[in-house]
Amino acid sequence: MLWVAVRSALLVAMWLSYYSALPLMPLSLAAAAYYTSPILIIVLTACLSHRWPSSRTLFAIILGFTGVVLILRPDTSGFEFATMLPVLAAFLYACAMVLTARKCRNDDPFVLALALNIAFIAAGALLALFSGQQGSFVLGTWQSVGPEMIAIMSALALVILVGSVGAAIAYQQGPPAMIAAFDYSYLLFSLVWGVLFFGEWPAALAVLGIAMIAAAGLMSLLHPPPADRRKETSP
Repeated sequence: MLWVAVRSALLVAMWLSYYSALPLMPLSLAAAAYYTSPILIIVLTACLSHRWPSSRTLFAIILGFTGVVLILRPDTSGFEFATMLPVLAAFLYACAMVLTARKCRNDDPFVLALALNIAFIAAGALLALFSGQQGSFVLGTWQSVGPEMIAIMSALALVILVGSVGAAIAYQQGPPAMIAAFDYSYLLFSLVWGVLFFGEWPAALAVLGIAMIAAAGLMSLLHPPPADRRKETSP
């Protein structure tokens, strides 16, 4: 149960980091920075297996992080280190998924999902003790909850339950890097949702960065050569 608890703690910290970034930057850019996680999974897997990635994988890593630089633009005057939160979320997610594959492979997916949601409740109760700070996303003031908000929260709870169970099953059944490739559909959805719901049109450089991150992830994850495949499936 220790590794299940560590996995849950990593995922709770991941979601807190990601959601804290959303008020600071457009949804599509936060999503793109967060979706360096498959590339980070490649890096972590290579480090744990003590095997050097192929030249194609190394190029994908460089390409992906160049895309992050184009999105976050750390050389601009408006840059804030808080905008690195989605990258932190990506790292935490990568750690959690590699841990799932290596230490929680034989655990029941529903137990993993239950443990995660218990961790969410515990973290929420802990953060509530320090709430009431104006202007803080995580520690903000309490808000009234009506029937409409309860319905939305119930729907979101159902969605995250399905997602967490599905992710646990997927990462138990296949190589983490291979499964992570299918996560990239989120980039397209976040771009569309950002435009439709929030009127967030990313700049040309940001779109280029998103495309570079997506290309890097697909390059390193789809149809790897035999050498890479052995690395991904090694214990």
